[in-house]
Amino acid sequence: MTRDALAAAVRTALERCCPGSSARLRGSLAAGTADRFSDIDVCWVVPDDAFPACLTAGAAALARVRPVEQVRCDPDFLHSDRRRLLFVRFAGVPLFWRLDLDVRAASVADEPDYDTGNPAARADDSEWSRPASALANAVAAVKALARGRPDTAHALIARAFTRLGLPHPATGDPYLDIYRLAAAATRQDATLAPLAARVTALADLHNGPQDRSSSPTT
Repeated sequence: MTRDALAAAVRTALERCCPGSSARLRGSLAAGTADRFSDIDVCWVVPDDAFPACLTAGAAALARVRPVEQVRCDPDFLHSDRRRLLFVRFAGVPLFWRLDLDVRAASVADEPDYDTGNPAARADDSEWSRPASALANAVAAVKALARGRPDTAHALIARAFTRLGLPHPATGDPYLDIYRLAAAATRQDATLAPLAARVTALADLHNGPQDRSSSPTT
């Protein structure tokens, strides 16, 4: 399945599972400026009274499009009454093709900053996975390097180490930093080992396979 086909299937599945809803592309795919590294950004607007039910129905609808390996909620909106920002990783597709799904009740569809910075909407530290978030940053860092943006990659890696409560041991080699980041995230949450392995393989794909057997770890 191509990325465009996946995006179209996602939109169709979401709209079918919730009458009166609309799912539209955003970001580079919508603007026609996407490159081969671009992810899928969708805004799904649902009737206010259907918002809680749509969160459950939407997840099931996405799983019918393709098996879903992971769904994370942006911690800034976990308890929002009318908004969620979900990060969905499908099985069997490139890590770059993450679905960023902004679910909104219709009453706040035109409020781009709804609940941004609202402490009542935010998750507490026990309700989201810092290691999973760090690995998402690692994927974004590989993307930045592939696009020729090393400064962006460095900033992403540094923030990821901060999320893990670790110093950023910058080596001068951003790919080595990504390998160390993946290892550190796995040590904090062993269930993420398969995802960390995929992140490492992705880095190898763009950097060439590396012998990390003697590399220091964080």
